[in-house]
Amino acid sequence: MPSSPISPYLVPNFYQYALINGRHRDIVGGRWDETGRAQMAALRAEGLLPHHRLLDIGAGSLRLGCKAVPYLDPGNYWGTDLSGPLMQRGYDLELAHKDRLPSSQLIEDPDFSYPGIPPDIGYAIAFAVFTHLPAHHLHRALTNLNAHFPKLHRLLFTVFLAPDEGSAAAPYRQPDGVVTHPNRAPYHMLAGDVLSIAQATGFTVERRETQLPRGQILFVAHCTG
Repeated sequence: MPSSPISPYLVPNFYQYALINGRHRDIVGGRWDETGRAQMAALRAEGLLPHHRLLDIGAGSLRLGCKAVPYLDPGNYWGTDLSGPLMQRGYDLELAHKDRLPSSQLIEDPDFSYPGIPPDIGYAIAFAVFTHLPAHHLHRALTNLNAHFPKLHRLLFTVFLAPDEGSAAAPYRQPDGVVTHPNRAPYHMLAGDVLSIAQATGFTVERRETQLPRGQILFVAHCTG
């Protein structure tokens, strides 16, 4: 029997069927306005200002983009995602300020290689991205961020945590009711693993106590180099 994809987003034709059925908001987790506001509030709490250049990793259908684009100076938002068509659907149907964002700044990126993103990115966010991927993807994403963006000031990312090794080895019910897993999506990690990956890729991380949708935990990473 073939193994299941590591992420529901990698199921064959997942995006095609979702877009045909008008589900571009639903497949990025729902709670569209609530989550977009939470993302924007977190970025502003970490010092994001209009003149900064922002990279939205896992931009999806521009849930954050719809909030960030009118706040940032024109052209200062960049988005990457596994699905280019999903970002384009958000651009076409959701973004009210198209004059402030060329669609060419929405770049399909299946492996966190950040092709075509300018090196002067100052802030990056990956919200509800690594909750759907095994931990080695976080390692790759951070490694390439450190290599590609020498002016990166803050990286915000979210994960699900399990409280201890015993809990991490089995399904674990998060405070918001979501059941996370060690070996399939949605994934959980140990806080110590987050710290180890950050250190190995040239970052220090701090945990924030911000209350986020579905009980995700927010970490803020700073380059050590």
